[in-house]
Amino acid sequence: MPPLTLDLIDDAARWVTILSSLAIAVGLVRLLQLRPDFSGRTRLLTALLVALVSMFALLMLLAIFNGSRMSPDWLQSAVRIGIAALSAVGATALWINFRALVNMPSPGHVASEQRRLTLELATALQRYEMALRGSKVAIFTQDRDLRYTSVSKPLFGYPVEQVLGSTDADLLGDAQSQPIALIKRESLAASAARKGETEVNEDGGRFWYDIHIEPLRDLSGATVGLTGAVVDVTERKENEQHLRLLMRELTHRSKNLLAVIQAMARQTARHAGSIDEFVEIFSARLQALSRSHDLLVQESWHGAALIDMVRSQLGHHIDRENSQVSVTGPNIFLKPEAAQNIGLALHELSTNAAKYGALSVPSGHVDITWARRMAEAGGGFELSWRESGGPPVTVPSGRGFGSLVIERNLARALDGEVDLDFAPAGLVCHVTVPEHHLTAGR
Repeated sequence: MPPLTLDLIDDAARWVTILSSLAIAVGLVRLLQLRPDFSGRTRLLTALLVALVSMFALLMLLAIFNGSRMSPDWLQSAVRIGIAALSAVGATALWINFRALVNMPSPGHVASEQRRLTLELATALQRYEMALRGSKVAIFTQDRDLRYTSVSKPLFGYPVEQVLGSTDADLLGDAQSQPIALIKRESLAASAARKGETEVNEDGGRFWYDIHIEPLRDLSGATVGLTGAVVDVTERKENEQHLRLLMRELTHRSKNLLAVIQAMARQTARHAGSIDEFVEIFSARLQALSRSHDLLVQESWHGAALIDMVRSQLGHHIDRENSQVSVTGPNIFLKPEAAQNIGLALHELSTNAAKYGALSVPSGHVDITWARRMAEAGGGFELSWRESGGPPVTVPSGRGFGSLVIERNLARALDGEVDLDFAPAGLVCHVTVPEHHLTAGR
């Protein structure tokens, strides 16, 4: 090959090397600009590589000029010295950081770890969402215009799709949303946490929510919106209201109970022949009243089942062998006042039957039955006490406390009808109780 052709090929190779080296240097510089997150060690090694490549390109350029005698010898020497110094610094930096470079993860390992972390994050997020769905807590974020940007579950009775992009006013209306909006704007203005409580009408019902709000900040610390939690506390509120109702009811019941005990003591004393007789009769009546109250307490003063009330007053007659008492009737739940008065009446009837009536002899029997009344007849129920097989019954010359409790007090307290018949074959008591003294139970 002619010498001229070899010189051209040599020059072309040098120019390609120069341009490639400069391209590498420019690319590395641009990489450092685009990745400010590189560590100081990585940036140092990259800068040394840029300088080394640049000096190598300069040396090749000087070699071309030297071939044409356009560059002085001292400049080439200076460039070689610079390359040698950079090479020494680069070699030192390389070996100082050699262990860190060896321990650098491979691309495959990085990808595997990324997939693992992504899976763990997705699993944690799924557990977080499942926990929130099963709880009464909704987590949300809002922008500065108070539009919802995320929510973990349906909020205020609205699905997630409808909540996103809406404000509280869009969902609840201006009147209901005003207390919530005031708290949130105050949190935005003060850039501080706030909490409050609000009542919302949903599907015809009342719901209560505790709201905790905190400012949502970006990486620079500027407040860009709100984040918070909404907790459904309706059950707690209802329990508090029920407790207040119970306290008012307890006060009312206590006054009534004291009045009943006072009347019971007065009437018992009037008909008792001695102090011992008074104590015995009065104690029995107090125990009957106590048994009725025990049933009401067990049902949190919602009421008591009629069958439980009958068993509480006549259990010692019903549960023994060869029982002389039969009980028949459907499941009926009495309100507290009705339960208390019917309990006292049953005690008086059973006490009278045990002393003078069907339960005072082995051949006697008592049938206790009740049945619901038709709506056309006014509703409620009818209760019958019927004695048979006992001693002949005579109409008493006067009315004792028991008769007063059954005939007068029961009829007045229940707004019902009481028919007490002293038939010779056995006492018969028929009681009609209106519908408003019944309840569906707890």
